[in-house]
Amino acid sequence: MHTDRAESIGVSALLFLASDMERLTRFLTVTGVGPAQLRIESRSPHMLTAVLDHMLQDESMLLVFCASDGIPPEEIAPARRALAEMAGEMGDPEISV
Repeated sequence: MHTDRAESIGVSALLFLASDMERLTRFLTVTGVGPAQLRIESRSPHMLTAVLDHMLQDESMLLVFCASDGIPPEEIAPARRALAEMAGEMGDPEISV
């Protein structure tokens, strides 16, 4: 997957989380990321990887996101891998920021 497409999917996923306070709060709680850190790193490959990791942990939320943004669900995991590579991360998906 091209990095531009991966970044676009990651940013869309973050915007989806941010559009609902309950979803955003859960992401912040699960990852340990604070609001200030999220604002500062919102477009970093590392943060976008964490966002997609989080989305991949909740299939129903993932499917709602994909349907609302017109993104095929099968594009999420490749986007996550591309972002992780950009961030210098390797290995299986984990929620870690």
